[in-house]
Formats: sequence, structure tokens, C-alpha cells
Amino acid sequence: MRQSRCWMVGIVLASLLVFAATALAVEGEGSAPDPTVRDGRYSMTEVYVTIGLAAAAAFTMAVSILGAGFAVGKIGAAALGAAAEHPELLARSVLFVALAEGLAVLGFAVAMLIVMRMPG
Repeated sequence: MRQSRCWMVGIVLASLLVFAATALAVEGEGSAPDPTVRDGRYSMTEVYVTIGLAAAAAFTMAVSILGAGFAVGKIGAAALGAAAEHPELLARSVLFVALAEGLAVLGFAVAMLIVMRMPG
């Protein structure tokens, strides 16, 4: 029970991080000039938005790769066990391993979409 509570707290905190980074990325239209701009350099707002988006992209990649690795490990072990007993099941089980690997590809795509939102 304690382990599931720890996972739940981690998921909630991760969701808050992603939503906070997304909220930072939203820029108001027609807003006043940023007073933190000095000598034509980046404003502090842009710096914080970039850091938040980079953290969100890194977190997205990390979670998707860890999830895909865990899924491939579990599904691959089960697939090889099933293929050892019934060799005709090997082709079907490779499909499930590929679906689990698609999780990492999807995480990469989402991370690239987040990176494209970075200013400058």
C-alpha cells in the first residue's frame, strides 16, 4: 500500500511540473514590455520559460523511456515464455513488444513538440 501511495504522489508531482511548465509557456498577447530586458538580451521571463520547457521535455523523455523499458522487459519475458511452450505465438508476441516500444517513440515526439515551443 505504501509503494502505491509513493507512486501516486510522484505522478501528481510530475503532472504539476508539466502543467506549470505549460502555463509558463503561455504568453499573454498585447502584454507590456518586459522590464527585465537589458541591452537587447533575453528577458528573465524567456529564460524561465525556456528552463521550464526544457525540464518538461526532459521529464517527458525520461518517463516514457523508463515506462517503455519496463513494459518491454515484462512483455518480452512473457513473450519468450509463451514462445517456448507454443512457437506459433512468437509472431503475435512480437507485436506486443513493438507496441510497448512505441511508447518511447511517442514520448520522443511529445518532447520534440515541447522543445519547439521554446522561445528564441
